[in-house]
Amino acid sequence: MGISETIAGLATTFIDRTGYLSVFVLMVMESMVFPVPSEAVMPFAGFLVVTGRFSLAGVIAASTAGSIAGSLLSYAMGAYGGEPFFRRFGKYFLLDLHELAATQRYFQRHGQITILVCRFIPVVRHLISIPAGVGRMPLAPFVVYTIIGAGIWNAILTVAGMKLKQNWEAIMQYSHVIDIVVVVLLAAGFGVFVIRHAKRRRLRQRGA
Repeated sequence: MGISETIAGLATTFIDRTGYLSVFVLMVMESMVFPVPSEAVMPFAGFLVVTGRFSLAGVIAASTAGSIAGSLLSYAMGAYGGEPFFRRFGKYFLLDLHELAATQRYFQRHGQITILVCRFIPVVRHLISIPAGVGRMPLAPFVVYTIIGAGIWNAILTVAGMKLKQNWEAIMQYSHVIDIVVVVLLAAGFGVFVIRHAKRRRLRQRGA
């Protein structure tokens, strides 16, 4: 059994024993850096709606509340730890204050659509709130678009679990393929970032 399957098994057991509170807690973790797969949490909650254990409204409310709580914690990590991190450790991650300024400009201009779209992207949705905080995206639109994106995503997975019933695990099986594709794309993007960063640094050094 792989790591994701193990986590999924623990998550579903937790939900079965503790109810809505576990849905909230797991989605708080899912919206941070913890490897909790919403593709396992929400379809199983949907299955429990079918059995009468949960209500659809209760599941969506608990999960979305958890998503925004976790996202706000991640946002705070980025907002209050971003600049000190860049100053102290940035050089070890090929980051400097130029990247910090660029991140801030990006989220000031494009933060709303970025937050909304990234709620539907595996792996990325676990992390996106941190750069939003680093970029000091205005808090009100961050909250609104996180609620919209997370609410829609949680509802889709819950309804899918209701439709599949005891076969809810099939959603997670298909999601693994998407996760692999996203990780490969992120790795490629990181490679491009490293190359571009090296070129910009050389140009700045020549200018200096």
